[in-house]
Amino acid sequence: MKNMPTMKSVFVSGVALVLPFAVSAPAHAQWAVYDGANHVQGVLIAARALQQVNQQAQSLTNEATMLENQARNLTSLPFSALAPLEQSFAQTEAIVGQAQGLSYNLTGIDQAFSQTYPQALASPGSAAQMTGDAQTRWQNARGAYQDDLRVQTGAVQNLDSTGSQIDDLVTSSQSATGALQAAQSGNQLMALQTRQLADLTAVTAAMGRAQALEGARQVESEEQGRAQLANFLNYGAGYTPGTAQMFH
Repeated sequence: MKNMPTMKSVFVSGVALVLPFAVSAPAHAQWAVYDGANHVQGVLIAARALQQVNQQAQSLTNEATMLENQARNLTSLPFSALAPLEQSFAQTEAIVGQAQGLSYNLTGIDQAFSQTYPQALASPGSAAQMTGDAQTRWQNARGAYQDDLRVQTGAVQNLDSTGSQIDDLVTSSQSATGALQAAQSGNQLMALQTRQLADLTAVTAAMGRAQALEGARQVESEEQGRAQLANFLNYGAGYTPGTAQMFH
């Protein structure tokens, strides 16, 4: 019984055997340590860098779009109605400038009116002079009515070209790619409206001229009739009796 080892002696012997191996283990055999804070910080830095790249790419895209819009806004309208408009203006002006008799000139009108349509007649003058003056006034009135019809005809003829130009301008404005084209379409439409107003003004002026000359003719005819009547009634002192010798 004395030779049997005890439990305590066995345990001490085992610890004595294991301890030398634990002490003799190499120093470089260490466990790797995971640093979560550094990993999160690196991910955030990469995310910020990616966000900056995306922002720069979006900025470049916006600049490219802006340049494209500027190019479209500076593109001129391919259709222009200015040349036909100028031609129509010149045609109407030429018709008005061909007015017969009393032209559209202030100095000429005042001078011719004072001669052909005097304010008062002291005497009716000779028969030939009265006939000539009446014929001149009649010709002026007739020519004014003819001029009025010519101006109206020119304005009506412009309606066909105006309608075609309006259709082309509306089509161009609807397909405009930029602000410049839209503005040019609007300006040309306004120019067309101005041309129509000019035609209307010319027609109104010609009509007023014809009515004025006809009215002046009637007034002058009444004045001439008054002067003739006054001359007819002014027969002098009347009959004065005298001596007459019938036989020699």
